[in-house]
Amino acid sequence: MPEFFDTASGRRIAYVKTDGTGPGVVFLGGFMSDMTGNKAVWLENWAKAQGRAYLRLDYSGHGASSGAFTDGCIGDWAADAEAAIRALTQGPQILVGSSMGGWISLVLARRMPEKLAGLVGIAAAPDFTEDGYWAKFSAAERQTIMTEGQIEVPTEYEAPYIITRRLIEDGRDHLVLKKPLKLPFPARFLQGTMDEAVDQSVPLKILQHADCDDMQLTLVKGVDHRFSEPACLTMIGAALDQVIAAGSA
Repeated sequence: MPEFFDTASGRRIAYVKTDGTGPGVVFLGGFMSDMTGNKAVWLENWAKAQGRAYLRLDYSGHGASSGAFTDGCIGDWAADAEAAIRALTQGPQILVGSSMGGWISLVLARRMPEKLAGLVGIAAAPDFTEDGYWAKFSAAERQTIMTEGQIEVPTEYEAPYIITRRLIEDGRDHLVLKKPLKLPFPARFLQGTMDEAVDQSVPLKILQHADCDDMQLTLVKGVDHRFSEPACLTMIGAALDQVIAAGSA
């Protein structure tokens, strides 16, 4: 069962915490996902087997946390993650960011580098509100979102995504590929070649753009955006092992 804490902004955040040694690991999930997914739970078991501290959480408007999804934005969810890390963890942390969580991880790398010991991005989707949705919207769709405040976008999942004007406008305040991005710690990025949501060009942009002395990108043939098959989960664990080993070298 999750526990809860209240942020300074009044949002009630659900989390599950496992005590252990450091550096700890923090899982940051994707857009409209929650902390009960395969990757989040697999990582908890991985951390327990190693005796390593671990934290998974739901952003506001996600999972068991307070708020409506359509009221949120990248800035809110990054603030939720930052508040959780500062309140619930001790010492340096390694962020594991899946999809949107990869973007939030990079926002936090700018905001609290002293708290981070490394980063693992899984199908990381930085700047997707601008470079993905807004760039692909037609003039009519842009007009709809600006006048009506939101638009429905079909997905391969059961329900469409609701993309709000606030999500788009706030996203512009948190872009990480348009300004210098320093990652003063080991970073690993994992990307499937069959990812339907994040193009292979995105992790390549991160690789080219970020200032990082120890960064690697692994492309996995035939893997989709979920990146949650058993072999993929093992790769996530191996990437974490590499980050931990590099940080202690």
